[in-house]
Amino acid sequence: MENKSISRRDFMKSCAAGASVLVGSGLISKEVFAAKKKRPNIVLIVSDDHGLEALGCYGNKVIKTPNLDQLAAEGVRFTNAFCTTASCSASRSVILSGMYNHANGQYGHQHSYHHFISFPTVKSLPVQLTEAGYRTGRIGKYHVAPDEVYKFDVALKGNSRSPVEMANNCRDFVSGDDSKPFFLYFCMSDPHRGGGTAEELPTKPDRFGNLANGGYPGVKEVKYNPDDVIVPPFLPDSPECRAELAQYYQSVSRVDQGIGRLLGVLKKAGKYVNTVVIYISDNGVAFPGAKTTLYEPGMNLPCIVRNPLQKNKGITCNALINFADLAPTIMDFAEALPQKSEFQGKSFKSVLERENPWGWDITYASHTFHEITMYYPMRVVRERRYKLIWNLAHGLDYPFASDLWAASTWQATIERGEKYYGKRTVEAYIHRPKFELYDLKNDPDEIENLADNPKHKGALSRLQSKLKAFQKRTNDPWILKWEYE
Repeated sequence: MENKSISRRDFMKSCAAGASVLVGSGLISKEVFAAKKKRPNIVLIVSDDHGLEALGCYGNKVIKTPNLDQLAAEGVRFTNAFCTTASCSASRSVILSGMYNHANGQYGHQHSYHHFISFPTVKSLPVQLTEAGYRTGRIGKYHVAPDEVYKFDVALKGNSRSPVEMANNCRDFVSGDDSKPFFLYFCMSDPHRGGGTAEELPTKPDRFGNLANGGYPGVKEVKYNPDDVIVPPFLPDSPECRAELAQYYQSVSRVDQGIGRLLGVLKKAGKYVNTVVIYISDNGVAFPGAKTTLYEPGMNLPCIVRNPLQKNKGITCNALINFADLAPTIMDFAEALPQKSEFQGKSFKSVLERENPWGWDITYASHTFHEITMYYPMRVVRERRYKLIWNLAHGLDYPFASDLWAASTWQATIERGEKYYGKRTVEAYIHRPKFELYDLKNDPDEIENLADNPKHKGALSRLQSKLKAFQKRTNDPWILKWEYE
């Protein structure tokens, strides 16, 4: 039989003809057929301090998050997604640059006297998407600088504590110029601490943005009984903690309603069928033991990706990814990922329909500052079983974010002179050794430090070598600390 080759053009024509037959037969909709022919719109939703422990689709049976649960049912839920630095501003710089914060220059908070900003040479995600022909817009919390580095075409107005209002304000942008796909960066300030304390309640918990009288436009406030909340192992099961968790849950449910409204806006505009939606949080919940630390509650976070063309829906993926991978992944969705770039992460688009992908078994983290007063650089290498934390300033007491220190949960622990804060001792939390090595299989709460255990000398040495290689590969200035301290 004669071997005949087929050109790529002929192949594409035959695929198009086949798809047309499917449309004509009603097996696929005209909308889906049209979506397959053009680049997708992309929406990146970033909440503020939302931990993995407070989502229905991640196993919490008390909290009400129906819209996020439905998004997970339509896409993929990552179980091993990590921020690289558990601090709002620094984490957002990583999300928008694809570079670790020790490389992009935004070592900590951008706002006010903290004054950290990224290097002017950074070429950020929104800038690259604009060059690739996307309309780019942002709304809500920004928290990065300078503007010329993280430049969006449009900055939409909206109270970042009022997510339904934010979603409504995105209507014109979403329905805009159909000749270009769009990228929307949708960032709420919930469920971050703030708004004062609930003086009317016995333990005076932080309000987490919840209003004392009435609610936000379009939001039906969902309130929780402190007796019903689930206290995670890293927190103390105290009246103060339960009261604050109840406020936190309420704020998370407000986030969920805003996301529900945003998805409704996309659907009404006819854009949902061709829109990739990604939901993440910038770092863990705002309690000591999570936010600002690189223990698991601070860095292991929700990550839900809904790709409209995904066939295998409602799955989990256990790939170890981190938020330096988001920018290259989004550029990959945009069909504009450059062969050579400054991205230090890698696209995970190819693993979205694989529950146990090969080759995604290690990740890294790099934290240097939160507030300007909180110098405590940490570098982390995490495998599936072992995790190594290098505390470069281990001679110092571990510093506190001002709002975490003032939290009634922490203050009650100190005032009562309690030895333990969750499963970790107060002493171990404040005074940390140079190296912390944990066997996450046998010690998921990271309590037993194995760094000085002779039986684990090989694991310690191996992970130290990997950490040094990571620092060298990503141009980490703190690599010098191996040599002279």
